[in-house]
Amino acid sequence: MSVLPNDLEKKPGTALYIDESIHDGQTSVESVGKAVIHGEDGKVEGTRLKKELEARHVSMIAIGGSLGTGLLIGTGGSLASAGPVSILISYSFIGLLVYTVMSCLGEMAAFIPLDGFTSYASRYCDPALGFAVGYSYLFKYFIVTPNQLTAGAMVMQYWVSRDKVNPGVWITIFLVLIVLINTVGVRFFGEFEFWLSSVKVLVMLGLIILLFVIMLGGGPSHDRTGFRYWKDPGAFKPYPGIPGSKGKFVSFASVFALALFAYTGTELCGIVAAEARNPRKSVPRAIKLTLYRIVVFYVITIFLLGMCVAYNDPLLLKAKKMSTSAAASPFVVAIINAKIPVLPHIFNACVLVFVFSACNSDLYVASRTLYGLAIDNKAPKIFAKTNRWGVPYNALMLSVLFCLLAYMNVASSSGQVFTYFVNVVSIFGLLSWISILITYIRFDKAVRVQFGDKSSLSYTAAMQPWSAYVCLFFCILVGLIKNYTVFLGHKFDYKTFISGYIGIPVFFICYVGYKLIMRTKLIAPEDVDLYTFKAAIDAEEEEGKIYDAEHEEKLKNEKWSLDWIYDRFLGWIF
Repeated sequence: MSVLPNDLEKKPGTALYIDESIHDGQTSVESVGKAVIHGEDGKVEGTRLKKELEARHVSMIAIGGSLGTGLLIGTGGSLASAGPVSILISYSFIGLLVYTVMSCLGEMAAFIPLDGFTSYASRYCDPALGFAVGYSYLFKYFIVTPNQLTAGAMVMQYWVSRDKVNPGVWITIFLVLIVLINTVGVRFFGEFEFWLSSVKVLVMLGLIILLFVIMLGGGPSHDRTGFRYWKDPGAFKPYPGIPGSKGKFVSFASVFALALFAYTGTELCGIVAAEARNPRKSVPRAIKLTLYRIVVFYVITIFLLGMCVAYNDPLLLKAKKMSTSAAASPFVVAIINAKIPVLPHIFNACVLVFVFSACNSDLYVASRTLYGLAIDNKAPKIFAKTNRWGVPYNALMLSVLFCLLAYMNVASSSGQVFTYFVNVVSIFGLLSWISILITYIRFDKAVRVQFGDKSSLSYTAAMQPWSAYVCLFFCILVGLIKNYTVFLGHKFDYKTFISGYIGIPVFFICYVGYKLIMRTKLIAPEDVDLYTFKAAIDAEEEEGKIYDAEHEEKLKNEKWSLDWIYDRFLGWIF
């Protein structure tokens, strides 16, 4: 390696290397940046990701990552536990927190896209925080991937009982498919996820229309529910054994854990940014569209669901005890009450698409998170090796080994294991959001100290840095109270308590342990590295502007073509 300009030195948190064949002492920084972009960086062969994701891929992966069983199934448990208005407020509030976290992450990813949350935290805040968040996020996806495989097997049991076909058969089929998709390169993965996520978006739009029609009495039963269930049995459900307003508040606070799980995965665009072309365009677009999609797919859907299903509906209470399939969904309860035939089976097929997409993207994130830790010198370098398609195959293989946890589904108690997994995933996901916010606060301060203001940034999050502080406070609060109901019963539910809070001591052990061993310090704002590879991304942004101008000119001459229709209309949805 030769000595490079200051902003192109190899630093922890980036997978880019440049050798002396590129830099001859006269080559401009911009030229070097372009060489990096086009893969001519002289980097040690076999450790580079491929930048092959388009803006549409990043946008759909961002929303597709969060549309899963948490929304289609988990909302039933929330509705039965707290009532329609409680879940409308809690899911809307968590959605606001999610958008703030996404905006903060988007600003950092658009500035210089790195190889995961560990890289951002190590570069802008403290290497110890990078170690803690990296492994917390890795543990989350080591758990959530087999969790989704388990859910897929449960969905299949809606049609074929476990007595006829062992759930292990379905787990094996799903596992083989997602491994194949993740092995052949990020371009194929991105295209596959784009179309799967498009199906998920269509399903959600269809559900919204269906619930609206049912609410107005357009179903075969012609029962116009309107706001009936907000009055009887009521908008808020009291917690069992605690009457009155206090009981209603306890129930309201208890559903935040399920709301967290429903939104987990939205931060995925911070991972895919490292493999996206022109991230300064694609990442901000994904963030802006996330706000609209949160409002439409979460807030409006949950609002209409509360109109169509009462929290004390016998079918809903029965569904709450079922496995993860159409039988457990509150939307199917609404369909059955409206006396619509066949649709539950179609809905179950849609749930299967949701679950399979989640499995696919979760395995991707697990492998890329481990790769990011290896690139950042926080995991063995063997996990940084990639194949000719840019896939970190060793990291992928280890992630697949953890998928074997899904075979616990062959036991009859798998439904309870699934519940515990959801609890663990929620706290690890929340700790990741908290770490992103802390990292962003340090990044924001460093930019203001070194640049004077943020006018030079291509994308800036709204109402910063104050919204980050407010969001951080509420994320910590939700993390502390998410499973407080274990203390309210006559018998202490230690399993729920451990699964709900185990992520917190794991996170602090990782942080304190790394800090003591490596003797790291909080990076001062004036010492934060804001320049390494900035020139490369600046050059890519300029190339992107040229491409956009040419593309816009092309669309003017091809009005009503497929590209023109997608760019003007469909791109806001898909």
